Amino acid sequence: MDWNRIKSIFIIAFLILDLFLFSQLMTKTRQFEMKSDASVEENLKADIQYENLPKDVVSDHYMSANTKVFTDEELKKIDGKIEYQEDGATIHVILDKPIAVNEKQDFIELNDFVNSHVLYGENYGFWKYDKEEKTVTYYQKIDDKFVFMNQSAQLVFEVNDDGEAVSYEQTMLDPFEPISDNEEVYPALKALEALYLKGVLKSGAKVDKAKLGYHTLVNMEESQVQVLTPTWHFLVKNKDDTVENFLVNAFEGQIIQAQPKTNEKSKME
Repeated sequence: MDWNRIKSIFIIAFLILDLFLFSQLMTKTRQFEMKSDASVEENLKADIQYENLPKDVVSDHYMSANTKVFTDEELKKIDGKIEYQEDGATIHVILDKPIAVNEKQDFIELNDFVNSHVLYGENYGFWKYDKEEKTVTYYQKIDDKFVFMNQSAQLVFEVNDDGEAVSYEQTMLDPFEPISDNEEVYPALKALEALYLKGVLKSGAKVDKAKLGYHTLVNMEESQVQVLTPTWHFLVKNKDDTVENFLVNAFEGQIIQAQPKTNEKSKME
């Protein structure tokens, strides 16, 4: 018997129960919040610049996903020299021909390569170009939603001193399965207010992007299973030109991650 798999099933089953009970609590919490004073929104509007935040009422669910192990048949489809770990979950490919990383042309050449030559490349979206680290990162997407900041669902290109991508490392989650009923998520404005109330937004900052995606809630490394929660991502530019990435749990309103960044080109499709 596969005890690791049985253990994972029990863990996920109990987690689903916990999520259900938590959803009932959150429903009551949201009802209370709707009656609260509007002063927070007024202060936020006076202190932080934001426009065109998503306003649609959105429902989503928790997801489970497995770490994908690439097969020999899949690896045969790759152009370039392939190196990968023994478990087959991480592929490292040295390109036969370097690819220009052209920021001014919005990385068209590299995006075309991803879509046409990388395994399941259509399931990845451009995330950022980090000039200091000399990397270009793509994250996996589910139904056009990014799996944010996940090392098990990314495509990272190494860039040489001439500004060319010379190799890449790929990981992937598959399959994705919903493990809860649809629930209404926090609106983008409420998630932004959560950041403001925690004091992590700098006065005069501007919210450039706001996007709903997923982030890992539970990572069961032994069984290679992850549980993902809907998550808001905010790309914020400060008055000193620094850039910060913030993640907020879209069900709980809790801050997951705050990442200060500089000298990078970041885009969310």
